Amino acid sequence: MKPELGISSEPRTRDTLDLAPRFTEHDALRLNRMFRGSTTAEMLEAVIRDGLAGDLAVVSSFGAESAVLLHLIASVDRSVPVLFLDTGKHFAETLAYRDTLVERLGLNLVVLTPDADELAKKDETGLRWSYDPDGCCELRKVRPLEKALAHYDASFTGRKSFQATTRANLPRFEVDTSDAQGRLKINPLIDWDAGQIEGYFIQHDLPRHPLIAQGYPSIGCSPCTSQVAPGEDPRSGRWKGWDKTECGIHKPGEEPFL
Repeated sequence: MKPELGISSEPRTRDTLDLAPRFTEHDALRLNRMFRGSTTAEMLEAVIRDGLAGDLAVVSSFGAESAVLLHLIASVDRSVPVLFLDTGKHFAETLAYRDTLVERLGLNLVVLTPDADELAKKDETGLRWSYDPDGCCELRKVRPLEKALAHYDASFTGRKSFQATTRANLPRFEVDTSDAQGRLKINPLIDWDAGQIEGYFIQHDLPRHPLIAQGYPSIGCSPCTSQVAPGEDPRSGRWKGWDKTECGIHKPGEEPFL
């Protein structure tokens, strides 16, 4: 589990009486300082190979820009679990793109699904997204991911500061406020801009999500994703008409621990 920062060590064994958090705000601050000035590749190499964050997983939507982080992580260690939430509401193009990247990059894919009994009780018609998108995300994304992440000390996300105002000030390392045990959330691409993302796609000849060409710069579940006009906020097509910018996995307004 939680290692001593700055040195390579075996994760400590936890038992039912071990109530200490995996990571604290101080740990996140130290990690941000430790990797200040380091490239993303250098940071990933140290975090993954030196065990600085314990047991790791990457959470991926296999969306418009997902290939960049997945390629970076696979270049270090293809065995890192890639958690994908199969909500039952994805575009067919997203599922096909997922399979393409898994084969191309040799990813260790772990598919997460909502609890069937909960869906039967709380979304029998499958239309909850139309009148309660927060509740739909809770059932189909938040709860399945919380259950899966309980087995990990840290998770990688693909969030970038340019994607939305709610992400503008996020650090590379933060403590996940949704986890009482202090799981670490790592944002390797938070300081990348759109030009760097595009350049990486070109440099490594990575396949593109097929919906990008159709005007979808940010891609989630099909009922809650709309096309975006040129010049609009890339995430403005998500939950259009609702006062909602995040699915609940990442909370709006989360403050960085800096």
